[in-house]
Amino acid sequence: MSFVGRSVLISGAAMGIGLATAGRFLEHGADVWLADRDERALASACGDLPLARRDRAIVLDVTNEDDWADAASRIATAGGLDVLINNAGRGHFRMLADTSLAEWREIRAVNVDALFLGTRAVLPMLAASGSGAIVNVASIRGMISGPGSGSYSAAKGAARMFGKAAALEFAALGNGVRVNTVNPGLIDTPLSRAVFNDPAASARRLADIPLGRAGTAEEVADAIVFLASDAAAYITGAEVTIDGGQTAG
Repeated sequence: MSFVGRSVLISGAAMGIGLATAGRFLEHGADVWLADRDERALASACGDLPLARRDRAIVLDVTNEDDWADAASRIATAGGLDVLINNAGRGHFRMLADTSLAEWREIRAVNVDALFLGTRAVLPMLAASGSGAIVNVASIRGMISGPGSGSYSAAKGAARMFGKAAALEFAALGNGVRVNTVNPGLIDTPLSRAVFNDPAASARRLADIPLGRAGTAEEVADAIVFLASDAAAYITGAEVTIDGGQTAG
């Protein structure tokens, strides 16, 4: 799965799944653009990845249309783009009755609107690539929900359907751009670390997972890289669920 000569943009690249994905693409020879709204964390991420180029770091608010336009212009000037990884996401766990409209809209903006803005901004470059690919990171919470997950589940469910709609539309246009989605379950990242710090909460979460453990960011990254690669050239509109079997039953 060589990506030598190909350019990849990853949102939410400063930590967790985004950082692991950047590392995997760099290992496969890609020219990787790391984007994140946290400038300090982005600089740290570049330092953690020996193959990363600091001039490929982009401070990006994925909910801001102008930020996407600026990022697309910068990447186009540098030679174009072959792969977009829409990884940035955000969630809070609060009962719907206690969720404000502003909070609801914020969760939707980061998890859904950002996919639309990012895809639209870079689509001309992906279409020109000849092997353009988009991988969206959703969640099993877009497949199953629970008390306190309402706004996040609604957003991730919409993210899943956005991927399918975009895949069908681009296939009909014949622009060669494939769109697929990954649905991670419980993954050991900095954002989920609180679960593992509470033994009782951790035991409850792991009891629902047939494989009996959390996944790693690298395991999700491997699936993302595969879907973006030529090895998946006949795969579009698909979803890969990475949850240790949690949603299989």
